[in-house]
Amino acid sequence: MASQPLNEREERVLEAVIRTYVEPAEPAGSRTVAKRHGLGVSPATIRNTMSDLEEKGFLYHPHTSAGRIPTDLAYRYYVNTLMRPVRVPAADQRRLRRELAEKPEAGGPVERLVRRTAQALGLITGELGVAVAPRLEDVVLEKLELVPVSENRILMVFALSSGSVRTIYVDVAMHAPPQTLTAVGRVLNERLAGHSLSAIRATLPERLRDSASDDPQATDLLNIFVQSADDLLLPLEAPGEELMLGRASVLASQPEFSSGRDLKNLIELTEQKELLGRLLSGREHRGAPQITIGAEHREPRLAPFTLVTSEYRFGNLRGVMGVIGPTRMPYEKVAAIVDYTSLLLSELAESAHGAQE
Repeated sequence: MASQPLNEREERVLEAVIRTYVEPAEPAGSRTVAKRHGLGVSPATIRNTMSDLEEKGFLYHPHTSAGRIPTDLAYRYYVNTLMRPVRVPAADQRRLRRELAEKPEAGGPVERLVRRTAQALGLITGELGVAVAPRLEDVVLEKLELVPVSENRILMVFALSSGSVRTIYVDVAMHAPPQTLTAVGRVLNERLAGHSLSAIRATLPERLRDSASDDPQATDLLNIFVQSADDLLLPLEAPGEELMLGRASVLASQPEFSSGRDLKNLIELTEQKELLGRLLSGREHRGAPQITIGAEHREPRLAPFTLVTSEYRFGNLRGVMGVIGPTRMPYEKVAAIVDYTSLLLSELAESAHGAQE
């Protein structure tokens, strides 16, 4: 979103308007701005400057109010030019560590951490916490187990490096006795364990080549796995499955969602897990939080929102976490908390994964 440069006075007034508007969500008038921020100029000068900023697209003037409200362009200018780095208060740091502490939950250790992170971010920032677990394509297979379910059905149990376990039912047109499943499981682990799911999917026939067994049934079963590689591994990539959300109720109390229609739009957005999961997974961070504001989202349903995200890592795996909220947001505070939490999550995920090993 391109914008023309502002002079020093325009920048000072724009920053003051944004700061005045963000907390109470009420349009900022020139007298209020002058009283709160001591800019050293009269309310009339501030009013004229606000009028200039409105002409340039940084403010708009609700017809029911004498004050003005920042536009998406104003927030973008603020983030790019005026926002200063701040330190996360020690109390919030301690609270984040406490919220991310181990609790009895389902899933692998890293999944539990990511889920708690989304919840903690929402509580501390007052926005909706969002996170995606590492993409399963990048996760390494640690162990594969074959479990007989019925005469013609096998359960494949994938133990993954993310600390999670995935299961797939496989229908086979043969009865495989326990010794056959043991032999096939041994071959699969020898050839596949230690590789990512994407690498396994792309090279499964080559990896299982020359894996014929003295047991004809084992050979037949291995051939079934080779021929069905795409179908067998694809269910691990259920769209939106890896998305984790905090509590939407923290957003519901904000003025932007006071009407029934706006609240309905918020609830509908939280149900679009595939959309949000795809959006988060596709973001690039380059070592810093990424902030996308309002109309910058290509998805119209996200136009009323700002998304602030950062990347966390452990080993060769990558995930994304952050918050989504109205464009009226305390950007400095939220960006600092998201950035700090990504570092904390990376640290704790490494520890959880190491402990599991």
